[in-house]
Amino acid sequence: MRRITRRNVVAALLIALVSGASLASIELLQGLSLDLLTTLRWELFGDRRYPASSPVVVVAIDEETYHTAPFVGSPTMTWSRELGRVVSAIADGGARVIGFDVIFPTSIEQSEIPFGDQPLGARLRGFDRDFLRSLRSAASAGKLVLGEILSREHPERPSPGQRLAALPQNIRALNVNTDPDEVIRRLPLTFLIDGKRVPSMAVELAARALDAKPELSSNGEMTLGGYRIPGAMPNTMTLNFRGGGRDIPTYSFADLHACLEKADNEFFRREFGGKVVILGTVLNFEDRKLTSIRLSKGLDGARAPRCVFPAVTAAAQTARSSMAGVFVHATAVKNLMGRDAAVEPGFPTRAVITVAIAAFAAFAACLLAPLGATLVYIGVIVMYTAAAVSVFVKSLALPVFEPTFAGAAALAMMVGYRFVIADKEERFLRKSFAFYLAPQVIDTMLASAKMPALGGEMRNLTVFFSDVAGFSSISEKLTPTELVALMNEYLSAMTDIIENHGGYIDKYIGDSIVAVFGAPVDDPDHARNAVRAALQCRHRLEELNTDSAAFQGYRLAHRIGLNSGGALVGNIGSKRRFNYTVMSDAVNVASRLEGANKYFGTSIMASEMTVAQTGGTFAWRELDAIRVKGRAEPVNVYEPLAEAGQESEQQSRTAAAYAEGLAHWRAREFERATACFDRIAGEDPPSAIFSRRAKELATHPPPPDWEPVNTLEGK
Repeated sequence: MRRITRRNVVAALLIALVSGASLASIELLQGLSLDLLTTLRWELFGDRRYPASSPVVVVAIDEETYHTAPFVGSPTMTWSRELGRVVSAIADGGARVIGFDVIFPTSIEQSEIPFGDQPLGARLRGFDRDFLRSLRSAASAGKLVLGEILSREHPERPSPGQRLAALPQNIRALNVNTDPDEVIRRLPLTFLIDGKRVPSMAVELAARALDAKPELSSNGEMTLGGYRIPGAMPNTMTLNFRGGGRDIPTYSFADLHACLEKADNEFFRREFGGKVVILGTVLNFEDRKLTSIRLSKGLDGARAPRCVFPAVTAAAQTARSSMAGVFVHATAVKNLMGRDAAVEPGFPTRAVITVAIAAFAAFAACLLAPLGATLVYIGVIVMYTAAAVSVFVKSLALPVFEPTFAGAAALAMMVGYRFVIADKEERFLRKSFAFYLAPQVIDTMLASAKMPALGGEMRNLTVFFSDVAGFSSISEKLTPTELVALMNEYLSAMTDIIENHGGYIDKYIGDSIVAVFGAPVDDPDHARNAVRAALQCRHRLEELNTDSAAFQGYRLAHRIGLNSGGALVGNIGSKRRFNYTVMSDAVNVASRLEGANKYFGTSIMASEMTVAQTGGTFAWRELDAIRVKGRAEPVNVYEPLAEAGQESEQQSRTAAAYAEGLAHWRAREFERATACFDRIAGEDPPSAIFSRRAKELATHPPPPDWEPVNTLEGK
């Protein structure tokens, strides 16, 4: 455990305040917390209350209704007589109040469809009379509330006849609050209509069932029957989906209609006596709402007793992430009557909890190593979430996502603060050793908290060797100060290019650079990156020769050798002193290829192994097959021209002529090879060299066992 300082305490507190206060104010996280608590409460505790005890039931115009006579195939506007009969039976059965969550905006009596010499509506005048009478009867008894949708652009209201029959005081709004993520978590309590506060549908139904009048205080809080309705936001109630839709008995409208045909009035008295009944559509695709049960999934109501049709089996019910809109209002009424609305703490309380968790995370990161702090923080969050679920059983919805994310942010910021500001010694170590070791090696050493040790591993990688041509003669002409300035600028430019392409500088040997691609960090594209670095180094040296003051009068040229293959990489040396380096035959070949450039007059030479690992990324020309010193097997060597498709026209012509000459050379057609090489010998050093060799062999033919392999004696 690290020693904590006053400066670190101040930093931890500031980080906790910033992260906690900012995340506690995000409404989306507040909603997600409510969803998570609802899901975990259901999964861990379920709901111990029986659906039969629910004061609210739903009458569903469901899929069964649409597929049952007399409703099958007929438009809903023709169902008014059956609706009127069922509503009257429910009211006569002793229902406290009946709410319509479904809106019938038109009447068949208003139909303008031609039927003979008159519109259909005129011929069916009086068709809705029984339905309207049932509405008026229930309304007069205070047992009916019709629903409407308030909207400036697209309002939905019952037909004029229904509004007249139900009376204006029995029509209430069905509008709900939808959060920015399209989830319904809260319900409005009142609406401002013609300058007056009018209760919503759910409040009106609960008020009539409780025989209580909603009371609004000066600060906007509502009390219903002595129950002060909690709300984290003004004029809203947070819905408590305790049963996930499984706690509200649901009756099929088709079964109730069949029950009327059977004249079983006792069923209506037994099932609807003293209940709040809400009529609505429960369909597979229409009027589906996302609510806080979307993560745990719920059912479209509990299986209610059936009057005529066979009972619904559990297998026939499907759990869904969405629920029919009628259950949103049914849940709200149940919450109001049972005094069970969810209680969301206000912003000050949420902010205090969030800042406290963030402060714990910040201090953990201040005292412990990052991994240890993270594990401790995860443990605390798990325990806090368990506590939040436990209290949500009592309807108190503590924030979960806000403190979790704030704690994670504080943890990350405190770790960043430690590395950037507080841990100066470590930063000094990293900065100092960066001049000698690869950053990846330093990262490994610091992460393991161990000193480097001897050892290595085999890797497939690409070795990069470069050397300045004629460096000895150049160095003789310069003072030590000028030589250091020249080489520092050259090596800095080349090093930047190599490291920008993922290479690791193994060592500098005077003017030479030894680099590795593919270690210490694995790089599947090490061959491509090495070739790109070599091409860019060649281009950058041309720029330095033209633009740099230190290079004026000393035009430098360098040679680069590239080879790919397996190599041993790791910490190699003595027990007291060692270096992260690379060793293998692949390294030896790369070194020899760098030197082989001078035999061909080229600046970059790569082995066939490197060419094979680059695929078709570059345009190449094959130079020759050579046998380098210290290796018996010949190696085909190539010169990279440019990225594939980016070679110049001159490069393409030169490569084609050279390839033709090389083919004749290998076929022992030396005169024809000479002719090909001579065409470009004036502008291409490798062609000039091969032209001389071809002419010599044309004059003095080689023996029959001659191989087209150039054996290089020097390095």
